[in-house]
Amino acid sequence: MKALIFLALLGAAFAAAEDDKIVGGYECPRNSVPYQVSLNAGYHFCGGSLISSQWVLSAAHCFKSRIQVRLGEHDIRVNEGTEQWIDGAKMIRHPQYNSYNLDNDIMLIKLSRPATLNSFVQTVALPSRCPVADENCLVSGWGNTLANGNNSPDRLQCLRQPMIDDRICRNAYPGLFTENMLCSGFMHGGASSCQGDSGGPLVCSGQLQGVVSWGYDCAMQGHPSVYARVCRYNSWISSVMGNN
Repeated sequence: MKALIFLALLGAAFAAAEDDKIVGGYECPRNSVPYQVSLNAGYHFCGGSLISSQWVLSAAHCFKSRIQVRLGEHDIRVNEGTEQWIDGAKMIRHPQYNSYNLDNDIMLIKLSRPATLNSFVQTVALPSRCPVADENCLVSGWGNTLANGNNSPDRLQCLRQPMIDDRICRNAYPGLFTENMLCSGFMHGGASSCQGDSGGPLVCSGQLQGVVSWGYDCAMQGHPSVYARVCRYNSWISSVMGNN
């Protein structure tokens, strides 16, 4: 995954996580994450999750006025015959999105036509509850795979990691962590999402609990990855989908 916006807090301004990859992960078994999408603007720049046949959930900081959603992907450099490429018809950021601290970093993308659901393209369930500390989760994406350097993988990367208690996350990011965020990863560092993973899914017990958002340097000790807390947005998601 791309270095989440981990780069974000390097310096005064948050940097867009357009190169993030997963650090310390492994190549996902082919088509084992059928809800994962690649957001493309002539190049992969963010991830996302298919939540219905016509809607994708991603991060607000991944917004572009024109986005092609690529579904059914594994190797994004090769035509494998499983892909569906569909233009985004509407890109709707959360109305309270704060580009300075990345609060409410969540966006819905309406596809110009419904995706065809099959063994390669599937939806992921929205959360019926909020996650709990130490719950086992899966994060995936095509983001940067190096903590110090840049290596964007062609094939989808996966990483299993635990949910981290909110109190620990507040201490890791004093004054920056809000109730709309959650942390997942390893306090000892060595593995995390990274630039290019932004907008992608954090799935726990079959439910989409997080959207890759930001952090300090990828896989940095004491600073786990930060995600938008999807369970706080069920009503907003339902409202936007119902009105559009």
